[in-house]
Amino acid sequence: MIAYIVRRILYAIPILIGVNILTFLLFFVVNSPDDMARMFLGQKHVTEEQIQNWKTERGYHYPLFYNAEEKGADKLTKTIFYTKSIRLFVFDFGRSDSGRDISFDISQRMWPSLAIAVPQLIIGLLVTITLALLIAFFRGTYIDYWAVVICVALMSISSLFYIIGGQYIMGKILRVVPISGFEDGVFGIKFLILPVLIGIIGGIGSSTRWYRTIFLEEINKDYVRTARAKGISEQLVLFRHVLRNALIPILTGVVVILPLLFMGSLITESFFGIPGLGSYTIDAINRQDFSIVRSMVFLGAFLYIIGLLLTDISYTIVDPRVRLN
Repeated sequence: MIAYIVRRILYAIPILIGVNILTFLLFFVVNSPDDMARMFLGQKHVTEEQIQNWKTERGYHYPLFYNAEEKGADKLTKTIFYTKSIRLFVFDFGRSDSGRDISFDISQRMWPSLAIAVPQLIIGLLVTITLALLIAFFRGTYIDYWAVVICVALMSISSLFYIIGGQYIMGKILRVVPISGFEDGVFGIKFLILPVLIGIIGGIGSSTRWYRTIFLEEINKDYVRTARAKGISEQLVLFRHVLRNALIPILTGVVVILPLLFMGSLITESFFGIPGLGSYTIDAINRQDFSIVRSMVFLGAFLYIIGLLLTDISYTIVDPRVRLN
């Protein structure tokens, strides 16, 4: 098992390096520092002196990869690639183009994002898996048919509808919870109820329908027919045998959500006024603060790769046969 985990870690390293290089090329080759300066300054008649001053203040005045004017190691270290890209591997995000400490901002804003994403993930999984198992139990009946119809209808509705509709009904009409805002501590729970609830409802359709497909595929396999032949009840077959053997595709789907636990939801946080990493990224895009955007892209790629690694490790627990591959 240890050798399996080591192999997966070694696979992840070149992927992260490739993502970092690709991100650097997109930000500094396709979009040059001069272009970034012009967009940030936002003036119609920007002088060359203003551009150079902006680049010098933010460390964009260095060459991209190789500094021929320096000596020794400075030929490589005093470059944009080293100062803006290599340091990301040690999570040195530096300062934003507006002068803020990006690492400090991330450490402050990740908690509101986690406060929404963690309960949304856990409760959402419990709800959708339970519903999918119940639908699979009543497969071939009218309950199954109408459940699939409702799931497709829920999938077809935009997430913005759930957000705006939820704010109007829960906040305007019923006045149960606040529409937007955030507060630290226990009293902040009232600001999290609505976005978490809307996130769960918005994901019920697609997740339930997908899990139902997985369970129906497992139900038709030989080991399930053998369990039924031994006299095991249908409920026990579903919850003990089918659910356990369906965990691998379920885990694969969960890994897509894992980066959102930290990164936050761009739309949800913006509409509910929650100061998380999602709104932080949106604000950086609106301000054209490319340092923050680069850092969030790298962080998202890193978390996604970590999620893949954790999923591979969990495979060995769910299915011991994976250890032999």
